[in-house]
Amino acid sequence: QVQMAESGGGSVQAGGSLRLSCTASVSDFAQRPVGWFRQAQGKEREDISCIASSASSTYYTDSVKGRFTISRDNAQKTVYLEMRNLKPEDTAMYYCAKAQYYDGHICVLAPKYAGQGTQVTVSS
Repeated sequence: QVQMAESGGGSVQAGGSLRLSCTASVSDFAQRPVGWFRQAQGKEREDISCIASSASSTYYTDSVKGRFTISRDNAQKTVYLEMRNLKPEDTAMYYCAKAQYYDGHICVLAPKYAGQGTQVTVSS
């Protein structure tokens, strides 16, 4: 059962920016931490960011810290990922999902309920 719908991906040159959006179709969106993960071709899933239900805390994996910003609008059931200074190694399919576990320091997402994803391609 697909519960998330991602959009906003595209092709950019290194150093460029993109803003991803993800709209949820679940009724408990505002009560759940959510986040973004990515999967590059031939590589394992990487949980890159989480945000608490009230946006009181955020988490970023080291590879995106300082370049990506997660935010959410609970009234719109939407979570965003602002990506700046993109690098070729950021090339991947990006997905959003509810968090299976998030305590402000550890972010584990539940990919089962992610959407179709949105492709981000960064050229050098």
